[in-house]
Amino acid sequence: MGNPLRFILTPGQASDYTEAEALIADIPAEHVLADKGYDSGAFRDAIHAQDAVPVIPPRKTSPQVPCDYALYCERNLIERFLQKIKHFRRIATRYDQTPRAFLSILCLVSAFIWTK
Repeated sequence: MGNPLRFILTPGQASDYTEAEALIADIPAEHVLADKGYDSGAFRDAIHAQDAVPVIPPRKTSPQVPCDYALYCERNLIERFLQKIKHFRRIATRYDQTPRAFLSILCLVSAFIWTK
């Protein structure tokens, strides 16, 4: 549990939010957990369209929608995975210059972590 199912790279200057809908597309889930940075009506609608429940805390400036904070605590699995991959220097320092090479090492390291 907590292992990645898909990676989509974004440019360093772009928000990860731009690929959020593509990241969850066609992956069956009961719930989709995300942090406040992903709080938008369009993303929530995309989650509902997949018959899933969004578990995203609302921003202070957004309409206050309910959030299952007990389930949101499971998001720590994502953070723990990110910490695991940062133990690999090539990923932590973005050693590989091309997106293809970086994605390749990211997939290789993820497969290594999956087998542990």
